[in-house]
Amino acid sequence: MFTGIVEEVGAVAAVREGGLRIAAPLVCADLRIGDSVSVNGVCLTAVAVEGDAFEVDTVPETLRRSNLGELRPESQVNLERALRADGRFGGHIVQGHVEGVGTIDLVEPDGEATVVRVRASADLARYIVKKGFVAVDGTSLTVVDRGPDWFTFTLIPFSAAHTVLGSKHRGDRVNLETDVLAKYVERLFGRDDVPPTAADQRR
Repeated sequence: MFTGIVEEVGAVAAVREGGLRIAAPLVCADLRIGDSVSVNGVCLTAVAVEGDAFEVDTVPETLRRSNLGELRPESQVNLERALRADGRFGGHIVQGHVEGVGTIDLVEPDGEATVVRVRASADLARYIVKKGFVAVDGTSLTVVDRGPDWFTFTLIPFSAAHTVLGSKHRGDRVNLETDVLAKYVERLFGRDDVPPTAADQRR
């Protein structure tokens, strides 16, 4: 589990078929093979750790659901190690299970901050609420406003300087993970879109 508080902005050192090598001195300080690490919000397993770099595998489902397939050598990525039991919970519950990709269609200054609007599919936007949580490229953010297929958030100067979001532009694609609690509540009350099974229909 993660919190959406980015620890380090790493750099892609190499792209191989089915995987990435990422340079990240801070994250690699105590990273071990088999550990989970969030890369732009995607929970991945460290399969090799050497010096200031680590490697992860990227399976087809990961590439379909996220923007990791767009990364190239020197691309920057948000990184967060899995939450320790004695760590501070500064963001919100982030599983690293990216549900889809949104597209930035507005970036404008708002005083010292920046307002960003992201277009998302209606299937994802349904779980986003004003003043609720959303993870964008693994960064825990508060939703300012929302519509049927979009939402906005404010990027404070610190976040702009310490995450990849500060370098994003209109047209860039970002990984999205909505609040897992909303989906469980929907499922509990039987209001999701999962078709009933034959067993359900017999009840």
